[in-house]
Amino acid sequence: MILSRGRRYAFIHIPKTGGTALALALEARAMADDILVGDTPKAVARRGRQKALKAAGRLWKHSTLADLGGLLPADLEGFFTLTLVRNPWDRMVSYYHWLRGQGFAHPAVGLAKANGFSGFLNHPHTRTAVSLWPYGAYMRDAGGVERASLYVRLERLDEELAPFEAHLGFRITPVARANASERVTDWRPAYSDADAALVAALCAEDIARFGYDFNGIR
Repeated sequence: MILSRGRRYAFIHIPKTGGTALALALEARAMADDILVGDTPKAVARRGRQKALKAAGRLWKHSTLADLGGLLPADLEGFFTLTLVRNPWDRMVSYYHWLRGQGFAHPAVGLAKANGFSGFLNHPHTRTAVSLWPYGAYMRDAGGVERASLYVRLERLDEELAPFEAHLGFRITPVARANASERVTDWRPAYSDADAALVAALCAEDIARFGYDFNGIR
């Protein structure tokens, strides 16, 4: 997550959408008082500053817009709010393989390590977590109103960042993929027909809204 009062923007980092690469590019041009939260180098260096911040919710790498209440003007006047989104079928495979490589204690990590992809995907914990958190949920304010200036599809990153670049007044050059999971690029072989249909049902809102299908973007 990045909050820049000087440049008047908030970048919300939805998990496993390629946000680390964009965060690295943005922190390369960070202002001295920008709030950087995550595991990128400047964010790590500025962690000590977080103790003095009074936010409405949890301040962490994947804070939602509602979490940032108290750090942003209530009306968001003049603030540009953005996030990245990603093909849900691709994202679920990436998430699964990333979890399997983690060592911290979390139910999702345990599920991924104890199950094949299909078992992980079909587990009630995974199904509930995915269905409760469509992409738009990350961009709701404390009153439940969605306040995104821009959603950028990871697959169209270079072209769809243009409105944000216009707000900043300079071009952004995202670094190569960061924090990538260890897996093959093509997600489709990981799915049975039933599992593909499950993701279609769980992520129907995002698939319709952002023009995704099993093979990529319509």
